[in-house]
Amino acid sequence: MRFALHNLLKQKIMCKKILIVEDNVLMTEVMTYILINCGYDVISLTNGDEVFNRIKSGNPDLVILDAILPGMNGNEICQLIKLNKTTKDLPVIMCSGDEDSIDASLKQNGAPDDVLHKPFDINALIEKVEYQLAA
Repeated sequence: MRFALHNLLKQKIMCKKILIVEDNVLMTEVMTYILINCGYDVISLTNGDEVFNRIKSGNPDLVILDAILPGMNGNEICQLIKLNKTTKDLPVIMCSGDEDSIDASLKQNGAPDDVLHKPFDINALIEKVEYQLAA
């Protein structure tokens, strides 16, 4: 029993934390389900208002960010993350079904580390997450 509890605690400590910022609740639920089943700890937000507070308090290992959000859009949030000296190394995957938003994010100063086109394949999501967390 003690050994099993130790292993469980060890796994929890080693668990990578992912912050999903997505205004589509269904999309958030799908990504959360997939990532939790892969062993990740997932935090989600429906808009960009609390992103920086959540990054500071939750210390995520990766951010999956929708390009089009109410209020501050994903491109602006990504740029602020990438141009801030304390968060610049935090991997960001930009997610969108809008090719123009993805193209704009890749060309901006403070570009995301990777992009995920919606609708996405489950394996593509997992591979991109694994790649960014291994880097």
